[in-house]
Amino acid sequence: MAFEHKPVLLQEVLDALEIRPGGCFLDATFGRGGHTAAILERAGEAGRVVAIDRDPTAISAGRARFAMDARVTLVNRPFSQLARVAEELGLVRGFDGVLLDFGVSSPQLDDATRGFSFTQDGPLDMRMDNSAGMTASDWVMKTHEHEMARVIREYGEERFANRIAQKIVHARHDQQITRTSQLADIVASAVPTREPGKHPATRTFQAIRIRINNELDEIGAALEGTLNVLAPAARLCAISFHSLEDSLVKNFMQKHSREDPVYAGLPEVPLHAQPKLRRIGRAIHASQAEIKANPRSRSAILRVAERLAA
Repeated sequence: MAFEHKPVLLQEVLDALEIRPGGCFLDATFGRGGHTAAILERAGEAGRVVAIDRDPTAISAGRARFAMDARVTLVNRPFSQLARVAEELGLVRGFDGVLLDFGVSSPQLDDATRGFSFTQDGPLDMRMDNSAGMTASDWVMKTHEHEMARVIREYGEERFANRIAQKIVHARHDQQITRTSQLADIVASAVPTREPGKHPATRTFQAIRIRINNELDEIGAALEGTLNVLAPAARLCAISFHSLEDSLVKNFMQKHSREDPVYAGLPEVPLHAQPKLRRIGRAIHASQAEIKANPRSRSAILRVAERLAA
């Protein structure tokens, strides 16, 4: 089954990357290739895109879509390994731009068999790479109540985390929680008040997905890796979809756009302690027109930085 995916902030990303004909770019979150295709269109016949995704289904779809395009190199790996991928391809400090889009793709959300959605019944999976690792069902059936509450509170920013964890633990004594609809109903029964326009299970599903896929550590590793793959004056574009992701991006760009404070006040700052990035502009949000056409872009935040020579 084919699922449509609309790349978010597409024009803004293309402008921020300052794509030149013949450039070499890294799309570290390929999804269904919307950003990759648009980058290639601007980069021209001599352009190149290395596209990474940890989801085998995304890579399979990419191989079908770009089967006849030698400009595209597809790599089935987590984006936390982007620096290693660049090294293997001989592209250390060789990319003219890097894109990181941390959102779950529409095909992942819309395919009930992946278990990301609380609006459709499906197996409670939530793995980005559904060939390895613990499923969400395994996690909710085995995790201690206090740890479950911590994850839901910290990763979902859910104020009713304790009530939700208690309800899940109570429910699993009577049944195997193996379906998304089961978990969504359990969470809904534990939440006394609902946010307008939001399903009561939204934050809990987000939290469990982040935990299952180790998303925050993956993002941190990917951001640090970009310093090793960006050429001087190349642009980094990072799209976040909630405050935890955006804080990681913002803090990373702030940290590396300043000198190491250890060397503050010294007449000479060694190369390794000099700023590595220059932040470009302010955070960019989707336009009202894009939000109307693609409601999932509503929470998207784009931050941009440029690699310095250091």
